[in-house]
Amino acid sequence: MTAIAPSPARVRAPALLPRLVLVLAALLAALFTAAGPASAHAALTASDPKDGAVVATAPAQVTLSFSEQVAMGDDSIRVMDPQGKRVDTGELRDMCSGTTIRYGTALHSGLPDGTYTVAWQAVSADSHPVSGAFTFSIGAPSATSVALPTAQAGGGPVGIAYDIARYAAYGGFTVLVGGAAFILLCWRRGAAQRPLQKLIVRAWVTLTAATLVMLVLRTPYTGSGKFADALDLDGLKAVLETKTGASLVSRLLLLGAAALFIAVLFGTYARKTAEAAEADKPKGKGKQKARGADKEPGSGSGSGSGSGPRSGLGPDKEANDLLFGLGIGGTVVAGGIAATWALSEHASTGIQPGIAMPADILHLLAVAAWLGGLTALLVALHKVPDIEREAVRRFSRVAFASVLVLAVTGVYQSWRQVGSWSALTGTSYGQLLLVKVGLVAVLVGIAYVSRSWTARLTDAPAAKPGKIARQRDVSRETSPASVTVPEDPKRAAQLARQRAARENAREKQVRDADPARAGLRRSVLAEAGVAIALLAVTTVLTSTEPGRTAEQASGPDSAATAVPNRAIKITLPFDTGGQNGKGSVRVEVDPGRVGANSLHLWVDDPQGQPLDIPEIKVAFTLPAKDIGPLPLLPERAAPGHWSASGVQLPLAGEWRIDVTVRTSDIDQTTVQKNVKIG
Repeated sequence: MTAIAPSPARVRAPALLPRLVLVLAALLAALFTAAGPASAHAALTASDPKDGAVVATAPAQVTLSFSEQVAMGDDSIRVMDPQGKRVDTGELRDMCSGTTIRYGTALHSGLPDGTYTVAWQAVSADSHPVSGAFTFSIGAPSATSVALPTAQAGGGPVGIAYDIARYAAYGGFTVLVGGAAFILLCWRRGAAQRPLQKLIVRAWVTLTAATLVMLVLRTPYTGSGKFADALDLDGLKAVLETKTGASLVSRLLLLGAAALFIAVLFGTYARKTAEAAEADKPKGKGKQKARGADKEPGSGSGSGSGSGPRSGLGPDKEANDLLFGLGIGGTVVAGGIAATWALSEHASTGIQPGIAMPADILHLLAVAAWLGGLTALLVALHKVPDIEREAVRRFSRVAFASVLVLAVTGVYQSWRQVGSWSALTGTSYGQLLLVKVGLVAVLVGIAYVSRSWTARLTDAPAAKPGKIARQRDVSRETSPASVTVPEDPKRAAQLARQRAARENAREKQVRDADPARAGLRRSVLAEAGVAIALLAVTTVLTSTEPGRTAEQASGPDSAATAVPNRAIKITLPFDTGGQNGKGSVRVEVDPGRVGANSLHLWVDDPQGQPLDIPEIKVAFTLPAKDIGPLPLLPERAAPGHWSASGVQLPLAGEWRIDVTVRTSDIDQTTVQKNVKIG
């Protein structure tokens, strides 16, 4: 609930909100305008032999180059002959040097002519698995019984189970941290409330169980995709040596510290807070009226932590000391758990990781404080009949501060992952980000409604003493001490259930008697529903290819459609900026379907005459399946004419063709077009 604190600020809030929106819009525009390129999931940038190449003699090895650091094992690169038999030695060669990321595997000697298939699988530096396949031929292309894999790395039932665990982990973290923050910052007496205790403990159990599931499934998730491999101890040992495995183990250790925090919060701290409230009662009867009936016992003006005039004496001092220790320790543990995501996912790769990781930690903590605290408030409004109004006011301020932190860190993350306005609307990541922004806007709008209910709740008169006395009398009449318990156990159990039902009905009647409280409960429930959708979209974003690399998938023109039994022919104008740098490239892909194709390129000057240039390169990418770019260097067949045979396009879909034209040593440009391969 992002309500601004009521009373004096109530008049100024409507004027402040438009200004805040204008400032954020200006900041967004400035950041996206200045955005530059950055890396994302690892992509195959080159191979030797190249995809579709026909070599005269058998190569000694196959090498793969990637756009960023990847984790690979001995079985990550597999080379198969036309009959499907492996012809590589199974030994991975690390050939990385400086910024060049290259791995390879040796081939057996004496390989016969034919078409060979290379299948590879790796794990990006941001923890996501990537895979691909291509073919090359020795001597001449031949028929092959090897089918290129269509399953995406990290997919299948194992991928679904792993994704469910990821969702549960984010949800558990949000409620665990946000619920604890709600108690410490907003409602100290909530530490003794059973519904809040159950909420936070269940969140801890959910996060712990989800982390264990992710650790166990990590081997099949990044490898075979079979549940049976979850029991592979060697695979588990290999996972523990990776960045992701270390992060998951660190999270489990921090959850052990979180368990100790929860034990102190709901044990010693709850007891000391209750003792401090009891100690305040004898002398606080007359003072409480002056302080206002809406303040919780022991709360003092100006402290915001629930300490009253007795601060520094007896139980109050002990409770305050515990509050300070829990606040420091809880912040450290919560920040550490958030860091296990920041250190192993998107924030740890790409540009400015030194800034991105702290920003990601702050972003996660702000999400937890807002949405997790909102969950705790909703539970309190539904289950606890006498939550103090001051607690609602305090959460309003905490939520507003969280939204400000989310706005700043979210803008930075959006610039870093999207990179440009076109990627914001033209890629899956950018579109999901727009959905997230829309949900946040809806959430803020509902929170503004909640703010009005908060103000009404704060200004509402307290219950009349006579009414309270009558309720107490009814409670005494039905209390266990005033009811004779029959000897029959069944009858006693029946009476106990009846008393519990009457007590629940009475508590509900007290809760619903205040229309402001009922209105606030409904608006907070609406916030919680939108918050669940927001968390789901956020979790999907963490596993989606960032828009900065997918942006080039949409060319300036619509995709060319493949026609059965007819080659795909497109023309791409170019301008390298130098002398004789203008012209056009005519591209022909024949037959323009899945499998082997021949490629021809003709380069013409503005007058339509053949233009002989130093170099031309081509790359094929299928963004929908995360395949490519598959680089290709065609051979010069004649002045202004280049060709390549055996160009393998393994899957149907909308492929992007990137053509890089170099007209001099320094003048170069890349043009692109989408084509549909049937």
